[in-house]
Amino acid sequence: MSKSSKDQMDQDEKRVLSELVKNANKNIETIAKLCGFSKQKTWRIIKRLEAKELIWGYTAIFNEEKMGLKHFMVLIKRSMKILDEATVNKIVSRKLEDLIREIGITIESSSYVHGDYDWILTFTAKDIIQAKKFSDSLVMLHPGMIENITIMETLIFIKKHYILNPEKSRLKEFL
Repeated sequence: MSKSSKDQMDQDEKRVLSELVKNANKNIETIAKLCGFSKQKTWRIIKRLEAKELIWGYTAIFNEEKMGLKHFMVLIKRSMKILDEATVNKIVSRKLEDLIREIGITIESSSYVHGDYDWILTFTAKDIIQAKKFSDSLVMLHPGMIENITIMETLIFIKKHYILNPEKSRLKEFL
């Protein structure tokens, strides 16, 4: 495959990805039309992106408030204690999934990061009490491993998952 052909494929993939980000609920025909491609070409590109695991899945963006939920972030700073094999295995095995089922929260994202904190979890809970219970449970799940944990409540999303909030003007209530 020539370099220009590879470059063109990369550009086509980026175009399809861009449209999927904005219109994942649209059918292939609509995505194809927005990209200027045939339905078949668009379908092949999407299947190739999924096979390469550039697309992990599809999701809906919902308004937590209208569902009686609040959105939170937990920022975790690890202690300097060396992680033993059992702790590493507990983290990798996702024991956290059992914990959240018990507490009744839903984790939206979980990221290991570089900076002042080491881990960021975003999740929904019915209130700050449930969020605090989750935070306390994290500390108990990993005794001596967490130096600091901070809970933050999201007041309003301006943009979420690349999509502008249709109620973004509500920001005025908070400023």
